[in-house]
Amino acid sequence: MKGVWDYIIIGGGSAGCVLANRLSEDSSTQVLLLEAGSTDWNPYIHIPAGLGKLFGPGVNWRFHTAPQKNLDDREVWYPQGKTLGGSSAINAMIYIRCQKEDYDVWENLGNRGWGYSDVLPYFKKAEDNDRFEDNYHSQGGPQWVSDQLSTHIISRAFVEAMQQYGLPYNEDFNGVTMHGTGFYQITCRNGRRGSTAVTYLRPVRSRKNLTIRTGSKVYRILIKKGRAIGIEYERRGKKFTEYAESEVLLSAGAINSPRLMLLSGIGDASELSSVGIKPVHDLPGVGKNLHDHICTNVHLQTKKPISYDGHDKFPKSLLHGFQWLLYRNGPAAAVIVESGGFVQTEDEDRPNLQIHVAPATVVRGGQTTIPGNGFTVNSTFLRPRSRGSLKLRSSDMNDPPIIDPNYFDDPHDRNMSVRSVREIRKILSQPAIKKLIEHERLPGDNINSDSAILAYARQYACCDYHPVGTCKMGLDKLSVVDSKLRVHGIESLRIIDSSIMPVLPSGNTNAPTIMIAEKGGDMLINNM
Repeated sequence: MKGVWDYIIIGGGSAGCVLANRLSEDSSTQVLLLEAGSTDWNPYIHIPAGLGKLFGPGVNWRFHTAPQKNLDDREVWYPQGKTLGGSSAINAMIYIRCQKEDYDVWENLGNRGWGYSDVLPYFKKAEDNDRFEDNYHSQGGPQWVSDQLSTHIISRAFVEAMQQYGLPYNEDFNGVTMHGTGFYQITCRNGRRGSTAVTYLRPVRSRKNLTIRTGSKVYRILIKKGRAIGIEYERRGKKFTEYAESEVLLSAGAINSPRLMLLSGIGDASELSSVGIKPVHDLPGVGKNLHDHICTNVHLQTKKPISYDGHDKFPKSLLHGFQWLLYRNGPAAAVIVESGGFVQTEDEDRPNLQIHVAPATVVRGGQTTIPGNGFTVNSTFLRPRSRGSLKLRSSDMNDPPIIDPNYFDDPHDRNMSVRSVREIRKILSQPAIKKLIEHERLPGDNINSDSAILAYARQYACCDYHPVGTCKMGLDKLSVVDSKLRVHGIESLRIIDSSIMPVLPSGNTNAPTIMIAEKGGDMLINNM
């Protein structure tokens, strides 16, 4: 199996599916899309409440971080999608574009064309919103964006409590402002998940100029005289080579994109040599600048067994499954995080905390089980200052990389974690939600001092699954791509995914990743 293509796209995830759709619109353009994982055959992908069943190796890279020195040397669960649709096939489906100022920060770092006014058209181009069509939203794009079919009593009570706490009701977090509380729009429609594999790829899979190969693990980008000419990959135990006449497009995500760059000899030359890889191009920023949202949760016991706890167990699971199959509604059609808000503390000029509720007990990202019936309140400080890195463990493509987000390295992040718990408790003291609570399970009513709360956070804080920045866009010595997403010093190679974000935006990252792919596709089509 050997061929020549116009474009080779590495990674069939949130960004890669978008690129495959847009680039294959021109029937004269030959596009090859390679995905290491499977097709999105797993039924739990398409059932919104099935996300708790997507931790397995069939759809998930199942990464863990290196021991985190500021989290009591814990290895933190670090999932990434490994299937068509990537992480959009396994995420919590919250549609958040983040704050306008986030993109102006990107532009002010030297990335022309990435301010909010520049990226808004691409958010709108992607969107098919079932409620809004205005200056901020559109209808008719590929990506489903919908209101939830129904919401849980806990989710509704939490929104009321946040209003009692002092937040205004916000019917559109992606409009004029994110400040306030309300119900999230989600990437679902009619009770079914809309991953980019469903919304972007499935409608165009029959195009004769688009070839999709799953189970294809790329292990090297071929560089000749400073130009990317193709790739080598493994499929079904055999190795193949493919060539690109126009460009190689790397869309493997914030973990696997820098990993593949390093395996290809592109990165810090001394680090590459130390693991037995011959440097091809010295680019020290590859794998640096890793950062992610980290969240500190408060877990509550309810007075009555009203939460979703236990609904995934027989016989309730069977009943909910039949209801979903027949009517596309019921608990199986619910997303785990339905409502929340964006809080602005007095020392900030825009929201800096995202606080939301899950009507179920979710401890350490679902990796720890505790008995009982209750709910979880999650708080994420939106602009963390700690920075980490991704490095290779060896030259073997099958060795997982060393992922070190370096959580809580900056004192600000530790302080915000403590503050997050205190703000959550203020909300939980409001009448609308307090009436449902029996007691606080974790950290517990006896955990009150700053030191005790921080000790709890070190034990229980988890990532929010928003890694970015490992191939950042910019002009400084640690930048990897320019504002056109072209790799510095290598022709015909672009990176188009969340790894190019120079700074983590203030919220969920899936919608921004889709926007990046829409903008990157437009650059390619228009020879920019």
